[in-house]
Amino acid sequence: MYSYRQRFAFIHQLLFFAATAGISVPATAGPGHDHGDETPAASASASPRIVAVSESFELVGVLNGKQITFYLDRADTNAPVKDAKLEVEFGGAKLTLESPVPGEFKATLAEAPKPGVIPVTATVIAGQDTDLLAGDLDLHDQHNEAKSNLTPAWKRYLPGLLGGGAGIALLAMVTFWLRRRRSTFSVRTGGAK
Repeated sequence: MYSYRQRFAFIHQLLFFAATAGISVPATAGPGHDHGDETPAASASASPRIVAVSESFELVGVLNGKQITFYLDRADTNAPVKDAKLEVEFGGAKLTLESPVPGEFKATLAEAPKPGVIPVTATVIAGQDTDLLAGDLDLHDQHNEAKSNLTPAWKRYLPGLLGGGAGIALLAMVTFWLRRRRSTFSVRTGGAK
């Protein structure tokens, strides 16, 4: 049978482990220490994009406020499509496009689009090739999304601190109870305090 002192030490260690197990601090690697295994996070300032691909063509649209620019490339070579005609419907409205350079088409919208999913269809006519490309431009409220992703540090650490605090409080109560029980046991058996 274990002595009273051994049982007390075991319970004390067990409670200490339980109290400190709730406290955890997330570890993050600093610059130069992350080993480069993860891909970098996308910038919050990146412009919304649409990508539509077929066997012949690849169309990428980039929205910047009220300005939208489409880049039309050959799917197999990634070269800009020269002498192409592009007709685009953006959210059900036909856009008037200008082509300052081959493979690039620009349009100015009446107003900046509101957050949501906007359907985009494009008809490409390039020589003998004709194709229909379609996709959706997913616009979201970047300010609200960025705001929801920023969690204050105290909210991240609060559960661990509360768990650790509760464990320490439990440890203190059990220690007090065991010491009191030990002194009561010593008095009953006639031992010294």
